[in-house]
Amino acid sequence: MAADLFAAGKFACNETNSHLGSSSHCGYPAPGYPASFTYGALFRIGSFTFNKPMLLACICAVIVVVFFWSAFSKPKLVPRGVQNLAEIGIFFVRDQILRPMMGKKGDNYLPFLVSLFFFIWIMNIMEIIPAAQFPPMSEIAFPACLMLMVYGTYNYIGIKNQGLGGYFRNMIPRGVPVGILLILAPVEILQYTIVRPFTLAVRLFANMFAGHILLLVFTLATWYLLSSGIGLLWSATSFILTIVLTAFELLIQALQAYIFTILTAQYIGGSLEAEH
Repeated sequence: MAADLFAAGKFACNETNSHLGSSSHCGYPAPGYPASFTYGALFRIGSFTFNKPMLLACICAVIVVVFFWSAFSKPKLVPRGVQNLAEIGIFFVRDQILRPMMGKKGDNYLPFLVSLFFFIWIMNIMEIIPAAQFPPMSEIAFPACLMLMVYGTYNYIGIKNQGLGGYFRNMIPRGVPVGILLILAPVEILQYTIVRPFTLAVRLFANMFAGHILLLVFTLATWYLLSSGIGLLWSATSFILTIVLTAFELLIQALQAYIFTILTAQYIGGSLEAEH
C-alpha cells in the first residue's frame, strides 16, 4: 500500500527516508484521494483506458465463474470438495437472503443473487490480497454499474408484473388522507426512483473507500513511526492496529456484499407484487 502512494508521485519523500527517524525530516505521507485511488493505464486502445481496478474486476469475475463452473460441471449426488463449498454458499444466499425477502416465488432469481453476492464479496476481498491491495468497490463507478443493473432489473420486473400504471400507483400507500397523500406521494416516488438506487451504490462505495483509507493510515504510520526509542513502540502499536483493522475489514467486506444483495432481493420482491 505504501509503495502505491509513493509511486503515485504525490510526495517528495520516498519509501526509504519517509519515517520519523529520518535525517531528511520528511513528513507523514497522509493517504487520500486521488493519490491512493488513482492508477496509471495498463494499456490503452484509442480513448479506452484499462487500469488496475478494471483488471481486478475482471479477475474477480473469472474467479466466480470458474469456481461455480468447476463445482457444478459434473455435479455428484453426494457433494464433496468444491461442490460442497459451492452448495453451502448457494444455500446461504437462498435461506438467508432470498427466501426471507421474496419467499419461494423468488427462487428463479437465485442465480442472479448468488452471482451478485460472491462477485461483490471477492471484489472487496481484493483489499487485503497481496499485490492487489485495493478494493475496486472503493471506486464509485463499480457500485454505480451494479446499482444500474439492479435498478433496471427491479423496475423491469415491476412494470412487467404490475403494469406501468399499476407499478407507479402501488408505490403510494393506500387509505391515506388526501392532505397527507399530497406530501407522501412525491416522497414515495422519489424513494423508489432516486433514493433507493443512490443509497444502494453509495453505501457500498463509502464503506469500502473509508476502510481502504483507514488501513492505509495505519500501514503507512507503521513505517513512518519506525525508529529507535519511543518511535519503535508507536510503530508496533500501529502495526497491531493494522492487523486488528484488517480482521475487522474482513467482516465489513462480507457484510457489505450481504447488505447489497439483501436489498436487491427486497427490491425485486417488491416488484413481483405490490408492497403497499
